[in-house]
Amino acid sequence: MAVGNDSSTVKEFILLGLTQQPELQLPLFFLFLGIYVVSMVGNLGLIVLIVLNPHLHTPMYYFLFNLSFTDLCYSSVITPKMLVSFVKQNIISYAECMTQLFFFCFFVIDECYILTAMAYDRYAAICKPLLYQVTMSHQVCYLITVGVYVMGFVEAMAHTVCMLRLIFCDGNIINHYVCDIVPLLKLSCTRTSINELVLFIVVGVNVTVPCMTIFISYTLILSSILSIHSAKGRSKAFSTCGSHVVAVSVFFGAAAFMYLKPSSASFDQDKVSTIFYTIVGPMLNPFIYSIRNKDVHIALRKTLKKSVLI
Repeated sequence: MAVGNDSSTVKEFILLGLTQQPELQLPLFFLFLGIYVVSMVGNLGLIVLIVLNPHLHTPMYYFLFNLSFTDLCYSSVITPKMLVSFVKQNIISYAECMTQLFFFCFFVIDECYILTAMAYDRYAAICKPLLYQVTMSHQVCYLITVGVYVMGFVEAMAHTVCMLRLIFCDGNIINHYVCDIVPLLKLSCTRTSINELVLFIVVGVNVTVPCMTIFISYTLILSSILSIHSAKGRSKAFSTCGSHVVAVSVFFGAAAFMYLKPSSASFDQDKVSTIFYTIVGPMLNPFIYSIRNKDVHIALRKTLKKSVLI
């Protein structure tokens, strides 16, 4: 269990997983395996549709492409390791744990700001349609995306570097299915005040700024929609925003509960809330954005026709 010559420092952790009840292990394994497969197929399918169909090469679908890519990646960072805990003791090395922590934070933060960018895109499309091509030009979309990934990298690196400075002495059992920040802090035998401050600031910014931006965007959108005289026009505007509102509610609701909850909340509550934005959310997003989306339906039919003809 030692790193170098320091026998007091752990070099591997045990992830307890979602539950310790033996009768639930196998059913939960197949449940989450199914969710993971559906998530992979749904997000990868949406990515392929957007790439292959030129009429989907618009800012809205550009950000949806990035959302699906992010969901695809961070599902793969978390779920396969989680599935292991249902069938055997889930041991993860110190290096693997820190790597998982980095990518987990990176993709979750990316998702925050991609959802925010999508809200701004809907605001530009509905409230300023005549300036939309300029406001959401290819260059602007590219710069927004670069900013999203840079933000994710910097903040994930801040969390990881702060975690690397901690020492883990005797305790190596993580009461979670992922190397997340809070359960790791509970195991440290050194002061974690700096980590807790960084966590509070980063999470506060990543919840408050996106939520305020999204709230203001949708307040202006709602005002514009209500001024539309055509019932058909209002219905179309609402339908383009409804999917995004659902996705935002699931993601930010679960994330806020997880990180901004009272300290008295249990780890079991943490695990349940984490499931919603790390596993269930990525599975639902492709369906949320495609079930009532005519553009996606047209793209799917065209792609299926081409594949049949080939």
